Amino acid sequence: MALDLKTKKNIKQHLIRKFRLVVLDEETFEERLSFKINRLNILVYGGVFSILLVTLTSVIIAYSPIKEYIPGYSSTYLKQKASFLVYKTDSLEQVLKANDAYLEVIRKVLTGQLKTFPKIRRDSILNQKQLNPNDKTLIPSVLDSSFREQVELESRYSLFDVPTKSTKQVFFAPLLGKITNTFNVKQKHYAIDVTAKSGTPIKAVADGTIIFSEWTADTGYVIMIIHTNGFISVYKHNALALKRQGDLVASGEVIATVGNTGEYSTG
Repeated sequence: MALDLKTKKNIKQHLIRKFRLVVLDEETFEERLSFKINRLNILVYGGVFSILLVTLTSVIIAYSPIKEYIPGYSSTYLKQKASFLVYKTDSLEQVLKANDAYLEVIRKVLTGQLKTFPKIRRDSILNQKQLNPNDKTLIPSVLDSSFREQVELESRYSLFDVPTKSTKQVFFAPLLGKITNTFNVKQKHYAIDVTAKSGTPIKAVADGTIIFSEWTADTGYVIMIIHTNGFISVYKHNALALKRQGDLVASGEVIATVGNTGEYSTG
């Protein structure tokens, strides 16, 4: 016990033992500066200085652009760029989903797979009005019947939900060949068949955007182009499709070559 007290006393004396630090002129040995210090003061001042230095360095790194030069630390520009790309990617995904759904409906309509129509929802917020079938105001007149027949004839084979304006646009001949079958509504032949030598180029009838370019078992390579005013042109039984979905084409530009592909091809 006495030894421990003696050891502690020696350590204390060792820490508080004073020294004089003297600064002398090298040539004249004249005393320029002197002050007293001890080991305890050096430890205290050194610790306080170290804490202040670490704190100041941390503040500078955290709140200044210097941190971007630290290896492994991503820059502010890269973070902003990454956030923008994530937002843009999400927007593009939404647009692509909408386009895919639109193209799928068009494909089903043109290939005859869309045979039913969605049911009308009856849970509407509008009040249902009960109509009396014997009401004389509901009996169509001669003019009403004539107008209804005219509208039905005009919209029977339309692919659009809203009326389209008439156009004087001149279409480019897609192919030079022999017409073997014409457009016939009664026979449900909604196209014009043209024969030509295999490999003959097929051209776009007008400026537009490719909305479908895929292989189908029924009609081989099929290309669909949407043009100005909403017109859609379809090219079937192609040997090779030279354009992909999303490509922009000009009037008369080659988009495919003549072939004899698909189950429904007649040669």
